[in-house]
Amino acid sequence: MSPTSRYKIAMLIDDNELDNFINKKLIESENFAEKVLIHTSGQSALEELNKLSGDPASLPNIVFLDIMMPHMDGFGFLEEFDKLPEAAKDQCKIVMLSTSESFKDLNKANQNKSVYKFLNKPLKKEILEAINV
Repeated sequence: MSPTSRYKIAMLIDDNELDNFINKKLIESENFAEKVLIHTSGQSALEELNKLSGDPASLPNIVFLDIMMPHMDGFGFLEEFDKLPEAAKDQCKIVMLSTSESFKDLNKANQNKSVYKFLNKPLKKEILEAINV
């Protein structure tokens, strides 16, 4: 791990490839994480997390999860995430990202034990600086 990276691995889960590209560049430029894993669907992210759970050191420290995605939204992802091995659930802190300002979404996210924070898009330098998991 580079001495300036705060975290070893971050994961982005968002169906918007442009958001993923911009967020990856921000994470790298701010030395937030040494490595960034990107998924455009909750299902593919769950598959990777399940595979990586055999080696907890390879799991992301932080997962940025978009709420509004087709097929499986962020809350559907959380339901399936809860079924992963304990190693994955213990290692991965989830930050939900949304353009929604819905109190319903905020409350639902805050009631989930796997969710560390609920933040509004887009990611910004100040938001990364405020994250401390």
